[in-house]
Amino acid sequence: MLIGLRTIIYPAPDLVKAKRWYSEILGAEPYFDEPFYVGFSVGGFELGLVPDAQPGISGSQAMWGVENIETQFKRLLELGATKLEAVTEVGGGIKVAAVQDPFGNRLGIIENPHFDLAAVR
Repeated sequence: MLIGLRTIIYPAPDLVKAKRWYSEILGAEPYFDEPFYVGFSVGGFELGLVPDAQPGISGSQAMWGVENIETQFKRLLELGATKLEAVTEVGGGIKVAAVQDPFGNRLGIIENPHFDLAAVR
């Protein structure tokens, strides 16, 4: 049985550059930093970087929670991401958007006023 999301792993062929970029957008340094894997703690979940995988924008689509999607979307673009999907209201006050990070990965963001972080175990 699945009990909840724990980790999203992004391919990072240039691990040094990816570590710097993700440190900048997350406002934090990784808690785990080895040549084979870099891990960041993000709101009770993990964003991992691996150097030996191919980036892409198709396949599974993780959405990282943000408090102000317009501000964060603009910030991602200013830091070198490329727009994939503009900020869109999808109903119930929920907004989504997606960018391509500088390394070729899809990075989705979501502003969801109904998400209960306290329910995460």
